Amino acid sequence: MDVKVYDVTLRDGAQGEGISFSVDDKIKIARRLDRLGVSYIEGGWPGSNPKDLDFFRQMKEYRLENAQLSAFSSTRRPGISVKHDNNITALLAAEVPVVAIFGKSWDFHVLRALETTLEENLSMVRETVFFLKDKGLEVVFDAEHFFDGFKHNPDYALQVLGAAAHAGADCLALCDTNGGTLPWELADIIRKVQAEIKIPLGIHAHNDSGCGVANSLAALNMGFTQVQGTINNLGERCGNADLCSIIPNLELKMNKRCLPPGNLKRLTEVSHYVNEIANLPSPNNQPFVGHGAFAHKGGIHVSALLKDSATYEHINPEDVGNHRRVLVSELAGISNLLYKAKELKLDVNSYDAQTRAVIKQIKELENQGFQFEGADGSLELLLRKGFGQLGDYFQLKNLKIMLEKQEGSDFVAEAFIKIQIGDQVVHTAAEGDGPVNALDNSLRKALAEVYPEISEMHLSDYKVRVLDGNRGTAARVRVLIESANEAEKWSTVGVSENIIEASWQALVDSVNYLLMKERLPADEP
Repeated sequence: MDVKVYDVTLRDGAQGEGISFSVDDKIKIARRLDRLGVSYIEGGWPGSNPKDLDFFRQMKEYRLENAQLSAFSSTRRPGISVKHDNNITALLAAEVPVVAIFGKSWDFHVLRALETTLEENLSMVRETVFFLKDKGLEVVFDAEHFFDGFKHNPDYALQVLGAAAHAGADCLALCDTNGGTLPWELADIIRKVQAEIKIPLGIHAHNDSGCGVANSLAALNMGFTQVQGTINNLGERCGNADLCSIIPNLELKMNKRCLPPGNLKRLTEVSHYVNEIANLPSPNNQPFVGHGAFAHKGGIHVSALLKDSATYEHINPEDVGNHRRVLVSELAGISNLLYKAKELKLDVNSYDAQTRAVIKQIKELENQGFQFEGADGSLELLLRKGFGQLGDYFQLKNLKIMLEKQEGSDFVAEAFIKIQIGDQVVHTAAEGDGPVNALDNSLRKALAEVYPEISEMHLSDYKVRVLDGNRGTAARVRVLIESANEAEKWSTVGVSENIIEASWQALVDSVNYLLMKERLPADEP
């Protein structure tokens, strides 16, 4: 590898606000990171908590194919010998081949945080690294607060690096711990370090100034051979440098190998998997791996894309496991519609009246409050219907909803529905926790006998947005429903001044989408 990726998601990333990984979570993420092909996985600080020690113990049952497991710790404490330091004892108990030791490289921290002398700190660094190297371990020395330390006292910051290097450290990781260094400051400091230090260097950047990725790439461009970061920018405060941006920039733009051949296509999957485990939403506009990273909305953009995707894309989205999306909205032109129709394998004439009528309908609906960017299911139904490729699976004849509340109890909703399926009329009723749930239950009950696949789908999310709140209770609302079965997820939308009507529109589209997909020819999407 030209650059070794040292992933700190399980340790530094876990320090982010609202993140708490269980041991099982950490094992799952570690195995997925190994499958991606990073060189190192820092599993935690065994001396700081029993969970991390338990993680290392359980990880002995798994064989990693690409990565080496690393454990993290501080140097020995002031005034204590290395062999008697509890952190170092726990580090050895982790029984891993690689260890990362952080030490203070800013004199301010040595004097104020550690409350020891500058010479004692150098001894702590030297003795800890030497002790661990003597145990046959690969040692990465994290020079904490290095760039701030260098700005304040460059001679001492270099002495700290020298102490670790002379004790046998395999790599020195220069840390921008407070995340305040700008790329040109960082480059100037690196040049001075490289004039003095001749062993491999790594970069550990935080993102407090929004420069975590830029600083990491700048260091790697200057010859650093290790980069530390987290998946999805997880980490304390503003997070660590995002490996989901660093890795593709290295491989696709800097011609530096950091993953096994072909593994870059797993990046988007890993990004979304880590967020799922962390119970975090995946940012739509996250570079490279976001759902919207290759989404195109403007008609002029899409017109150019139809001729050559390089006109508005800096890489091929499939290279990182993502995919191109063309959005159809009030900003859409004929090009957007043609692209979407091509995706759906619809036979569309570019300039006929029917095509223009569909575009006009979409723009009118968006003006009413519909939004098809996040409602792929409703959009596909609208297009197929507009081009005469969608039949009616059922028709509503009558719908009634009753709400009942007795003292001391919650509301109970019941929906009565009469629908026609072909020549058959079905009349049924069902209760629910609320009117929408009752609607859903009643519609499913009515359709289940003729369309048994209904039982395979469920509503996975329900969102309501008030569109014109200044009208009070007469305001229009937009309802977005996400549905799923074992094969896929899809979203549908409804808009009305009546929340039940808007919900019904989205619910009917959700059901129709499933029935349509089940009846498409095998070679259609």
